[in-house]
Amino acid sequence: MLGKSFFLGMLALNVFSICIAQPDDLPRSWPEDQGVSSRDIVSFLNAANASKTEFHSFMLLRHGNVIAEAWWNPYSAKLENTLYSCSKSFTATAIGFAVNEKRLSLQDKVISFFPKNVPDTISTFLRELTVRDVLIMSDGMEPDPSFAVVDRDSNWIKGFLGTLIKYEPGTRFLYNSLGTYMLSAIIQKVTGQKTIDYLKTRLFEPLGIAGMDWETDLQGINTGGWGLRVKTADMAKFAELFLRKGKWKGRQVLPASWVEEASTAKIMQNPNARQTQKDSSDWLQGYCYQMWRCRNNAYRGDGAFGQLMIVMPDQDAAIAVTAETADMQEEINLVWKYLLPSFSPQKLPRDPEGDELLKTVANRLAVIPPHGIEKKEFRTKKYKFEGQKTSFRDITFDCSGQSCKVSLSTDSGKFLLELDAQKWNLSRTNMPGPSLTANAIENTSMLYPAKIAGMFAWKDENTLQLVLRYIESPHTLTLNCKFDGDNLELTELRSLDFGRSKQIFHASSN
Repeated sequence: MLGKSFFLGMLALNVFSICIAQPDDLPRSWPEDQGVSSRDIVSFLNAANASKTEFHSFMLLRHGNVIAEAWWNPYSAKLENTLYSCSKSFTATAIGFAVNEKRLSLQDKVISFFPKNVPDTISTFLRELTVRDVLIMSDGMEPDPSFAVVDRDSNWIKGFLGTLIKYEPGTRFLYNSLGTYMLSAIIQKVTGQKTIDYLKTRLFEPLGIAGMDWETDLQGINTGGWGLRVKTADMAKFAELFLRKGKWKGRQVLPASWVEEASTAKIMQNPNARQTQKDSSDWLQGYCYQMWRCRNNAYRGDGAFGQLMIVMPDQDAAIAVTAETADMQEEINLVWKYLLPSFSPQKLPRDPEGDELLKTVANRLAVIPPHGIEKKEFRTKKYKFEGQKTSFRDITFDCSGQSCKVSLSTDSGKFLLELDAQKWNLSRTNMPGPSLTANAIENTSMLYPAKIAGMFAWKDENTLQLVLRYIESPHTLTLNCKFDGDNLELTELRSLDFGRSKQIFHASSN
């Protein structure tokens, strides 16, 4: 996934749209009419393709208009994207609504909402911990307890409150996704609604956002710090709402005072960082209310592996990106290098050739498909995994020409995977896919059956590669199957590991 190229002969499922009414109800405009060169956007897309980041979608708004949008086949505009920590910005916005409605205050103590879950001995720091402290990632815990608690406990509230608070709350920054979950739990406590339901009439419906879902813990509380899924256009709408100081189509949806408060720096990530470090990092500019300050007077919501909602007030621009990357700084650097200089305060002369080039490039964007040799047929054979630690039980192949059907039994059930050789086959599966939060003790039933795009290739005469893209997440599962008579060596690769680790299993047809 580290290399990128255009596949000019491959038809994308999604088409660059401009000056045409779209179901997301966002106005479209030619880039030059909004003071941006189409050719500069093309340069950005070309650089994105050459980068280490695997881009999946991109939307650019200027002066309230969509001036560029693109999806890398097989990803498309209709998909609900796993936001990971971009979810945090929505949770913080729910807190903003609740504060405005006087259901809570930022100075309320966290333990006041959960008297039945506090430990027998309440430390001074736990007693002092406020909603605001949690909002700015200054819970005082070290290390971050998130994975330890959610992978171990079924009662995350109790797990959070039982974690040692090492430093005075409000004095030190340390990223804490479990703290954001506590904000979601507080919303549910004071409103009687899940965060997603509380936001429905206040945020989602006014912005025309529908189809969203949000993972929950076993208590039925939205996970808060992760787990929300919305479309790329919905991410762009959220960024645009903040750019407009909370106003949407003439209506003040979110108080302007909250937008201002929530988007300004409250705490420095590393107060001792050298200026040279700050000059090159978008993670050292200060943290707001579940959003990050950026260089160039911008700010953003961001999620693991490259999900971005960037607000650029000085340029009157907003950007939404979904992707998979091990280097989010490189991803953001592309925005500063190629897009930031392209914003002009005035309209530019219309450039029909540049606009057509942008349309052509966007139409042809695609992630790299698997490729290999041509092999007409593979005899159906069932292989069993025995005597090793794996969730796989057995696997059966039925490949002929351009199609391949794979029946895979695991500890989670039996799954039929259908893949094509020349194009992505779109289907659904209940087979769990790669996820950063896969081990969390939570309810993910809303994620399944998952939408997948499958393709296969013969790498050589004896090695079959199966590629399963979980297209509503950033991640891909690749199974390399090497056949040696009655024996099979299966190598499992998760894209989120970026080649750093792999699982190898052996099976036999005897």
